[in-house]
Amino acid sequence: MRKFERNIENFIFFSRWIQLPVYLGLIVASVMYSIKFMLQLWHLVNNFSILSENGIMLSVLGLIDISLVINLLVVVFIGGYSTFVSKMEFKNETDKPQWLNKINSGTLKIKLIVSLVSISGVHLLETFVDIHNVPLQDALLQIGIHLVFLISAVLLAYADKLMHSKDSNSEQLQKLN
Repeated sequence: MRKFERNIENFIFFSRWIQLPVYLGLIVASVMYSIKFMLQLWHLVNNFSILSENGIMLSVLGLIDISLVINLLVVVFIGGYSTFVSKMEFKNETDKPQWLNKINSGTLKIKLIVSLVSISGVHLLETFVDIHNVPLQDALLQIGIHLVFLISAVLLAYADKLMHSKDSNSEQLQKLN
């Protein structure tokens, strides 16, 4: 019976590799976003002389938005793979992102929500720059969504802080005993 249980546990543990195609797909998505970035940059460069200041600002905000989305994808596929599938080893430690040393599911969640708040903030800024062409209902909806992301980020960070303070308090108590 113990051998059967061990085989089941090994099978469950091995099933983490099912996530690999998802992370590879996110890499493909980041390549597609990089192509989109280059196309938008090319459009900005080609039309620079005929664009208004607001048009340039909207184009640049679009580029920033793509950059933030790619950053989010990188955090998800590197952090997720490293946290849930397999630890990553680097031949050259100087190339290893510093945040990867401290990544766990809690910090990964916080990085994700902060990225979402940043992306939402850029979209909101785009709306404010072009406010005359955006229906009031759409602007209010974006503000509401941004506030939800912002409140979620604060609550998630607070919950993470509470969890870590309880962990450190129990460690201190163990050291005293």
